[in-house]
Amino acid sequence: MLKSLYSKLAIALLGLFCLLGVSIFILTQFASDMYQQEAIQKLNRDLAKQIVVQKLLIQDHQINHTGLKEIFDMLMVVNPSIELYLLDPEGEILAFSAPPGKVKMNRVDLEPIEKWFDTGTVFPLTGDDPRNLGKKKVFSVARIPETGALQGYLYIILGGELFDSIFQKLKGSYIMRLSVWWIVASLLFVLTTGLMLFAYLTRRLRRLASIMDSPDMEQTAEQLQSVIRSDRQQGDEIDRLTFTFKQMIERIQAQMEKLKESDMLRRELVTNVSHDLRTPLATLQGYIETLFLKDGNLTAEDRKNHLQIAIRHCERLSKLVDELFELAKLDSREIRVRYEPFNLSELAHDVVQKFELSAREKQISIQIDQPQRIPFANADIAMVERVIENLVENALRHTPTCGSIQLTINPQNEDISICVSDTGSGISEEDLPFIFDRFYQREKSQTDKTGYAGLGLAIARRILELHHKPIRVESTPGSGTAFTFLLSAHRPA
Repeated sequence: MLKSLYSKLAIALLGLFCLLGVSIFILTQFASDMYQQEAIQKLNRDLAKQIVVQKLLIQDHQINHTGLKEIFDMLMVVNPSIELYLLDPEGEILAFSAPPGKVKMNRVDLEPIEKWFDTGTVFPLTGDDPRNLGKKKVFSVARIPETGALQGYLYIILGGELFDSIFQKLKGSYIMRLSVWWIVASLLFVLTTGLMLFAYLTRRLRRLASIMDSPDMEQTAEQLQSVIRSDRQQGDEIDRLTFTFKQMIERIQAQMEKLKESDMLRRELVTNVSHDLRTPLATLQGYIETLFLKDGNLTAEDRKNHLQIAIRHCERLSKLVDELFELAKLDSREIRVRYEPFNLSELAHDVVQKFELSAREKQISIQIDQPQRIPFANADIAMVERVIENLVENALRHTPTCGSIQLTINPQNEDISICVSDTGSGISEEDLPFIFDRFYQREKSQTDKTGYAGLGLAIARRILELHHKPIRVESTPGSGTAFTFLLSAHRPA
């Protein structure tokens, strides 16, 4: 129970209120004592002066014992708590009204007495209590005589031992107990109200904690929406915490979906790679075993034919492995696009020259259509070259004899459009959404007898994704296919 935020806040609030209650009680007692002393001292401020005026206490440096006794007797009847002391000019006690043996000091400090006669004295002003060593009490004092040469002082303690005992009894009075109970009740009321407010303010936080304990992420995201009261900018800390946790759950869900998709693609990749590697390997092994077992019975032409087929399958395996490594490298985060300005027209002509021999063998014409002047492209030249090569190679594979391939380059706003089109067999609407998927095998066309499911289009799309550019495809079955992508044009500073 003590581990919850509410219980910790409640304990902290209880401790603060206990400390506050004790502080208020002590402060109240101190303020009450100080106020009472101030009131008594102000009410009896002129008491000593009036006594000195009415009675001659010292005459020619001699104590008037008769007058002093009369004053002592009178004050004991009127106010027994008052104690009188007759002092000489040095503060020595000459006479006093207390019983014998009660007075424990022979001299009174004159510093408070001198302050008494200063203007602007702040009350209460305390001085020595001869009956209590080290204790200070309020007093009233007067010069003897009031004017003329100083012969001594009349020093009156306004709250003696009797006053102390009465005051102690006052502390146990009904008024004092009522005040204490009032303070305790007020603190308990405020404490209870504070705990209720804490419970009200932390209810959404407790609900958020219970929702966060739920193992079902989809249900958690729905429940979190009910906790949020307003948008993130206007909400309080709990709203912002809920928003953040909700976004975290959504990111985790998205990442889990990506992981599931990646796992599914990995399984498909393993299956497709195994299939694409198994077929040429099995064919290659079959022809090599035939050459090994029947070498003496084969003609030179058959031997040559077997070797050519084996070499072709070796090339196919090598190409497939190279594409796998290339795609894995493009998928890794280590690859970085190196942007630089380059002449796209020259690059297109270089790529076409690489495929001229293959196109001539199949009697396919490759043409480049472009305006006289086009801006430089700003991209990774090696990657762009790879994209164009893959698209032209794909077009050659699916274009029949006597067909044509056209590479069109046109400026388009701040980009450059590159289109590779052919007059091949085209792509059906069912296959069109999947042609960029890795190892996707569509049905064999009339021009593609191998059923080879390469990675050329997947590599092209991945390269353009790294350039933050899309690639589009348009195809009509039996008429041909066109792949179009954009590159940023170089803008000199």
